[in-house]
Amino acid sequence: MKKKLLLFFLCTSQMASAQNPIIRDQFTADPTARVFNGKVYVYPSHDIPAPEGQRQDWFCMADYHVFSSENLTEWEDHGVIVTHNDVAWVRPESYAMWAPDCVEKNGKYYFYFPAAPKGGRGFSVGVGISDRPEGPFEFEKENIKGVMGIDPCVLVDDDGQSYIYWSGMGIRGGKLKANMTELDGESKQMEGLPEGFKEGPFAFKREGIYYLTFPWVRKEGGTETLAYATSSTPLGPWDFKGIIMPESPTGCWTNHHSILEYKGEWYLFYHHNDYSPKFDKLRAARIDRLHFGKKGEILEVVPTLRGVGINPSTSKIDVDRYSSASKDVSISYVDTTNTFKGWYATLPEKKDWIVYKDVDFTGVRSDSYMIAEVKAEKNTELIIREKNAKGKIIGRAKVVCMTEGQFRRDNRGRWMMVTAALEHVPQGISDLYISSEEGGLSIDWVQFKNRDAYFRPSDTSSLRPDDNGFIRRWLLLDPIDKPNRSNTVFTDSYLKEQFQKEYFASQFTDVPKPGKQEKVEKQTLTWHGLDSERFNVKLFRFADLNQKQTYGVMFWCVTVIDCEEDIPNVRLAAGSNGASCWWLNGEEVLLLSGDRRMVEDDGMSSRLTLKKGRNILRCSVINGPGMSDFCVRFIDESGNPVRNYTINIDK
Repeated sequence: MKKKLLLFFLCTSQMASAQNPIIRDQFTADPTARVFNGKVYVYPSHDIPAPEGQRQDWFCMADYHVFSSENLTEWEDHGVIVTHNDVAWVRPESYAMWAPDCVEKNGKYYFYFPAAPKGGRGFSVGVGISDRPEGPFEFEKENIKGVMGIDPCVLVDDDGQSYIYWSGMGIRGGKLKANMTELDGESKQMEGLPEGFKEGPFAFKREGIYYLTFPWVRKEGGTETLAYATSSTPLGPWDFKGIIMPESPTGCWTNHHSILEYKGEWYLFYHHNDYSPKFDKLRAARIDRLHFGKKGEILEVVPTLRGVGINPSTSKIDVDRYSSASKDVSISYVDTTNTFKGWYATLPEKKDWIVYKDVDFTGVRSDSYMIAEVKAEKNTELIIREKNAKGKIIGRAKVVCMTEGQFRRDNRGRWMMVTAALEHVPQGISDLYISSEEGGLSIDWVQFKNRDAYFRPSDTSSLRPDDNGFIRRWLLLDPIDKPNRSNTVFTDSYLKEQFQKEYFASQFTDVPKPGKQEKVEKQTLTWHGLDSERFNVKLFRFADLNQKQTYGVMFWCVTVIDCEEDIPNVRLAAGSNGASCWWLNGEEVLLLSGDRRMVEDDGMSSRLTLKKGRNILRCSVINGPGMSDFCVRFIDESGNPVRNYTINIDK
């Protein structure tokens, strides 16, 4: 009988953005990667610190998680597939759920895993079956007969025949029956492989060549490399070719891997003890690109901190996972008591730099800003350029060195957030070149953030005032240059002259269409149909978004109010930052003069009638050094907002 496990649903899915290591909140070793339904799914083993009563100096694994990603940068944790206490044939509390695999055949997903069997020695291999790559899985009551060992890998060949490989006194392989849960005949030792300890086989096929890849200790007393052999048949004999990845530079004894093609690129998934430098039985999954030579040989892979994938610039970018850096740049743990908090990079001298490749700036607006978590040994400046040392400056932020007395009051120690407006926004995917003005700078992460949305394009539907009666749909004209060093000149007489002046034809008669252009002296200005996200229409944000001048300008605004019947005895109530003038159906109804700040209902007209049918409301706002905005609504005799009309701008 089969046991259906629903543990998958008990763990909430989580999304993590990562470079190397790719999973940032738990230990993940032996990552087997597969492509299912256009996504990459990773099935690693799950190292944990050994609980009391277990061997403290050895591998300890109680369950499996599964992770998925479409961009190899943002990984979703789908939760636990199974634990060592939930499969009928597995010895409870064995803590031996070692390297797994998962393959798809005929719409079913088969999850293979090794574990310690009840009443026996060594390891056996079992299988779970699901309709989905993330589970839930139904696990076979018994292990696969004839498969005694660890690290199962399954190859589904082009003709549909499946083969299973595993390690145990060398590497063995054999055919699987069509049910994918039984051996079809006897297994055999894989011949032609080099002498020395081998484990963790991973087999794949490329351009008619079968590849058998495996961790291999090539010299006595050494640590594992990743090596490979090739054959013209799935079960060999094999022709040993060489090394994919050399021994760990930091002495991590194991490595375990998988290889796959995704969206035209080949990748090597492997592990390292990044989060546990003093104990190599707690590993972390990584990815790097893999390349083939002209004759099909696998070129040696150099491990990187950067890993792969394109980082959205709007997500936190851990620049300590850099692509390259000057020789004196160093990395350190943010918190040595909790290594999952990651690392930071230190640029000790003015000459030092970091390059971080492949950051996507798509969707980043001109009014965006950068934010970074940094600390400094002296007052300096964080500078981020596009591509290289001569690239355009994206942003720069002053960093002040905190004194001991200051940082003791800060829970983050000397770490601080710095922000700066962007000076330049790269187009599409670009590299970051990071440096400091004076050196002595440490950086945890940087991020590029869009400011809150202020407008969205209006559509053809009718819009009512918001719940408080404010009108949010407008035709806005690019700002007219109107230099004013101070708002003190905004007297009634000055404003009457400026607001009555003809700047463009039909400014008091037409309702323009979005996209229409006006010639105002030397300027060519465009009308935009927009809905404000706020009750106060942020004119300076509108100008900045369109890369226009924000200060010393005049704005013209038009909207259309449609009434099903006359609405008498209403007042227009408005507020503006800067002076403003308001016209209803061609008649001036309100002037807000002087140096003002935007205040709700700052000024009110005399009593008006919104007539049945079409009413044209216009306003003009003028400002000097201030940031222009306005709000407007109609209120009735009791001071309540009027809402029984619609707003249109495209008729």
